[in-house]
Amino acid sequence: MFCMPSTEIGAIMNITKGGLVLFSANSNSSCMELSKRIAERLGVEMGKVQVYQEPNRETRVQIQESVRGKDVFIIQTVSKDVNTTIMELLIMVYACKTSCAKSIIGVIPYFPYSKQCKMRKRGSIVSKLLASMMCKAGLTHLITMDLHQKEIQGFFNIPVDNLRASPFLLQYIQEEIPDYRNAVIVAKSPASAKRAQSFAERLRLGIAVIHGEAQDAESDMVDGRHSPPTAKNVAAIHPSLEIPMLIPKEKPPITVVGDVGGRIAIIVDDIIDDVDSFLAAAETLKERGAYKIFVMATHGLLSSDAPRLIEESAIDEVVVTNTIPHEIQKLQCPKIKTVDISMILSEAIRRIHNGESMSYLFRNIGLDD
Repeated sequence: MFCMPSTEIGAIMNITKGGLVLFSANSNSSCMELSKRIAERLGVEMGKVQVYQEPNRETRVQIQESVRGKDVFIIQTVSKDVNTTIMELLIMVYACKTSCAKSIIGVIPYFPYSKQCKMRKRGSIVSKLLASMMCKAGLTHLITMDLHQKEIQGFFNIPVDNLRASPFLLQYIQEEIPDYRNAVIVAKSPASAKRAQSFAERLRLGIAVIHGEAQDAESDMVDGRHSPPTAKNVAAIHPSLEIPMLIPKEKPPITVVGDVGGRIAIIVDDIIDDVDSFLAAAETLKERGAYKIFVMATHGLLSSDAPRLIEESAIDEVVVTNTIPHEIQKLQCPKIKTVDISMILSEAIRRIHNGESMSYLFRNIGLDD
């Protein structure tokens, strides 16, 4: 695992004031690694709590120490059973609320259901529902990382600190890719172009955009809320009403905007889950002459057969952070590398608990980052 050295943030880390309690809300032991790293950096012991599943699959939480009048930080990393993970968090938050905790801060590095943050036909905005549930349960503050859409912060009526993993990923590129000066930052779709541009400008590298790939599930194409249903005869709605029809989109052939020939291609995104689009992008880049291909993302969900597909693909290395545990996937695929982001999470906890400004953690971050 690649760990950011103790630089500026590590230098200012000190012992926190009293009255802090750190809990892990996971019943799955494999998800507690990040919590232990954060506790070690803060120099505190993990709070005593039992989180387990009853035989009937109900979640039970038993807090085994006093939290009255204390700042409680609940760290929850998302496991494969995402719905159980959410219930564990909500029940623990409510347990702390009813035990008279002074404040309850959720540390959720990967916010679940973040892709469901827009209306899809007659669907629902699930991330808004989840935000409302967390606030209702008693959460008073949220620390998260690289939300899929920054607008999700507006779903909460409590403070939200959306930290960035890009400094750690940028440092990995500079230290672990020897010939990175010969690299080009690639957006696998126009929707990822802003993130790619941010990386390219900070590394002083060129940018390439893959255009014309298979339509993404989050595109405007699936956002046609046909209510009322479309009528074959416009006059049937009202004789004098003539609504112009929107011309349907036609996907162009796959093209790469930018030169990748003889270069290292670094594809950047926020989430890597279903890897089909990444594999297709890698094949396209290989055909255009890229001799090495890296994929970098904050959240490595790596669901289903992702490790096997990556191992058999043209991708040379996949770099993700430890916002989500993926040790099993790493055993299945040696190409997967991990960057540790516990340092910035522990510093955020320390600053919030001590009442210090959070602006230090957002230096040089623009609106498009």
